[in-house]
Amino acid sequence: MFVLEYKVKAHKHQLNAIDEAIRTARFVRNKALRYWMDASREQKVNRYDLNKYCRVLAKEFSFVKDLNSEARQVSAERAWAGIARFYEKCKKKIPGKKGYPKFKKYSRSVEYRTSGWKLDSQTKKHITFSDKKGIGRLKLVGSRDIYFYNSQDIKRVRLVKRADGYYCQFSISVEVKIDMQPTKKAIGLDVGLKYAYADSDGRTEPNPRFYRFGEKRLAKLQRRLSKKFRRGEKQSNRYKKAKQKLKKHHLKISRQREEWAKRVARCVCTSNDVVVYEDILVKNLVKNRKLSKSISDIGWYALRKWIEYFGVKFGKLTIAVPPHYTSINCSVCGNKVEKTLSTRTHECNCGAVLDRDVNAAINILKKGMSTAGHVGTWLLNSRNAQGDETSTLTGENLLEQVWSLN
Repeated sequence: MFVLEYKVKAHKHQLNAIDEAIRTARFVRNKALRYWMDASREQKVNRYDLNKYCRVLAKEFSFVKDLNSEARQVSAERAWAGIARFYEKCKKKIPGKKGYPKFKKYSRSVEYRTSGWKLDSQTKKHITFSDKKGIGRLKLVGSRDIYFYNSQDIKRVRLVKRADGYYCQFSISVEVKIDMQPTKKAIGLDVGLKYAYADSDGRTEPNPRFYRFGEKRLAKLQRRLSKKFRRGEKQSNRYKKAKQKLKKHHLKISRQREEWAKRVARCVCTSNDVVVYEDILVKNLVKNRKLSKSISDIGWYALRKWIEYFGVKFGKLTIAVPPHYTSINCSVCGNKVEKTLSTRTHECNCGAVLDRDVNAAINILKKGMSTAGHVGTWLLNSRNAQGDETSTLTGENLLEQVWSLN
């Protein structure tokens, strides 16, 4: 399964209708969460009870009834996804906060299943939404041809609001695998801050630092925004325009980081048959106040996500191994050589002199080849995997979940 995305071209009243549908979906999600919270211990609530509760909300609120019935159920399923994740963490006794579900104040998308929408059969790249929200017929702007695929293969349609406009996403259930000739190569990757990564062959990828380079422009736009803010008063149109410019620049930086990760991951997977990398828990590393901005800027998770995606697409083997002692152990003799973060060269008594990141990449490759480790695969909207989830979780994006198989 993969996702096609188009930009939406519509009239102002249609865009307002999309906003209303997004607010209604958020309302259903929050009401379903409240229904679960208010349930007593004797009356246990499951995902099917939340789906049934959508019918009660439709009878009680007319604006909820105007939304498509399957779109209401998807909103309830989003609430249950947070509840199930909370239960799972409690069951596994994961240390720290368990992620108790919270109410959403802002949301940016509404999702339909197989009903409530229809692609035009005569004119290409038009979609019509038939619920009572008044969205109507929208024009899709993009280079990919949605009519190449059967309408039965489209499992979900999502309307997304971003800083630069509205988008329509199609989740298509088709195979995305491509057969490639084997390269007979294996590589280990060690991510870092000086370099984006260093591989076991001695090559390094420079850190793009998109946020650092755009930080000056962001600060300037933020100052302009703060000057136009009026506390306790209705904000002017100038304030709204300044806020929109700031949002667009943040969106530009995030897209730059995502496209860079996609390009680098594709090159790594096409050049090697086996890719070994560290199984890093990023959410713990960003708690370091001195390094959190740099770690977030480089986008380690985005790089790992696309490596695992292209690994499945091209039939490559991707392995995540524990990062313990990969920087300390010598890749030649195996002895421990203690280092500080400022020490950039690995020097051992056996005579080995290497860059510390290259030394770690070689150790990572050895770990991956000596044991099966956690073989990362990319499963889109699938529940047929057997094994544990990876330590990183996806954000709100096109792709849903990364798993790792033992």
